Amino acid sequence: MLVRRLAVVLLGAVCVAAASAQPSPAVRSAVDAYEAGRIDEARRQFERLSRDSVPVADYNLGVMHLRGDLPGGVAKALPRLQRAADAGFVTAMFDLGRLYEQGLATGRADLAAAHRWYLRAAEAGSVDAQVEAATAFYLGRGAARDLAQAAHWYREAAKGGDAGAQYLIASMYEGGLGVERDLRLARYWYDAARRNGDVAAGGKVRELDARAAAGG
Repeated sequence: MLVRRLAVVLLGAVCVAAASAQPSPAVRSAVDAYEAGRIDEARRQFERLSRDSVPVADYNLGVMHLRGDLPGGVAKALPRLQRAADAGFVTAMFDLGRLYEQGLATGRADLAAAHRWYLRAAEAGSVDAQVEAATAFYLGRGAARDLAQAAHWYREAAKGGDAGAQYLIASMYEGGLGVERDLRLARYWYDAARRNGDVAAGGKVRELDARAAAGG
């Protein structure tokens, strides 16, 4: 089951309402109360912040419902997470995708709803969500199969440093899937994946180099 730690900062995501990665003293105080086990105090502080339209407060209240710190479970968590997501909190968008994908939001998997949330998070800059969106387009899972869109989102995730996405966009350039075949770009992304720790990508770099040397 999806359970996250309370968010002090944006966990690498981008919030359109607050670009600073530094938590406010009020958010820090609420998280400190939670981490010290003072759940009621944390709840009161987060609810006060929520009334002031602080997205991380709604996100953390949602997480507290998911973790069982507050009653209501997923039913109470969903509106909190959605409010945070609608305010631009990218981690909430991604987590909503997970909840729908895993069937926790409605009692059954809803891949179309999951894809919509992943796509929103992808558009907002989440590398993990970009991978999820790309895979949905590649497989036709929760979205119509669209190799050009798959290539777009794998490329974006590759730019963000995801080794798996780097390998996959390289293979798409190598095979001309969703993109014009381009062995130079294929080698570039295989090499990026290799430098990022993907062992198989090293073999692909050597293979493409050998083919180039042979004039193939």
